[in-house]
Amino acid sequence: MAEDTGPDTEVDGGIVAELERMTPAEREVHQAEVAEVVAPDREIAVDVGDTLLSLQDVTMRFGGLVALDSVSFDIRRGEILGLIGPNGAGKTTCFNAMTGVYRPTSGSVRLEGKPLGRQQRYQITRLGIARTFQNIRLFGEMTALENVVVGADARHRTSVVGALLRLPRHHREEREAVERAMALLEFVGIADRAADKARNLPYGYQRRLEIARALATEPKLLCLDEPAAGFNPAEKDNLMGLIRKIRDDGYTVLLIEHDMRLVMGVTDRIVVLEFGKKIAEGLPMEIRDNPAVVAAYLGVPDDGVA
Repeated sequence: MAEDTGPDTEVDGGIVAELERMTPAEREVHQAEVAEVVAPDREIAVDVGDTLLSLQDVTMRFGGLVALDSVSFDIRRGEILGLIGPNGAGKTTCFNAMTGVYRPTSGSVRLEGKPLGRQQRYQITRLGIARTFQNIRLFGEMTALENVVVGADARHRTSVVGALLRLPRHHREEREAVERAMALLEFVGIADRAADKARNLPYGYQRRLEIARALATEPKLLCLDEPAAGFNPAEKDNLMGLIRKIRDDGYTVLLIEHDMRLVMGVTDRIVVLEFGKKIAEGLPMEIRDNPAVVAAYLGVPDDGVA
């Protein structure tokens, strides 16, 4: 029996060569087919526009420090919601409370109306919440393709015994995972580097790879934590296009980001935190002109200073 060498990372070379031979019309059809493969294939209990996830009076204490103070807001299916605030406002703590890294001191997080309660992180991923990290967390010695296949494993149903015995179901799921992983790499624009080790990819490609790996879990909600960190203006513009494409393909997105031009240019609604409290919520134009938000970012003038 031939030695099992894992996912066939040579598959990317054929795809790249095929793309180069395509006419513009053929490429357009191909991109539509890729989008169909990438689109989430799982039932979601709420309709577009209805509440997908809600935080209800979530408080997070670390000893005497209150990192979140009775924070409440909803995320609607099909939208891009921005979560912003000055440094130390509690944005990442809020992410961590939603994704199982922290367990709220009080309050609740509900997905499709059901409380997440004491679910573990892997269970929350299976329920449909995926995230990226402010500091990139990839498997550096794995290829880009293998990193995305790892994300797809979260949806597999093969038992440990089935995987060890290499049963037909395991082979089928593995093959489908490789095909979907290649489609996701193409979707985020890095299919040409599928066989490269993650640690050898340019920084911007690593950011996109982390997004592809999160999408491989077929999330109902994709949480992006500072995805534009370290990007130049052109890379930020490209990222905005990718985030819109992700939403247009059927995903719901929660975005933490410091770059206000990016936030204002890509989000449908925005929630603003300051010192662990929610101080504003609304449309981008409303948030931009909100006095409390302006004061939080720029400070309130000190009348005692000439």
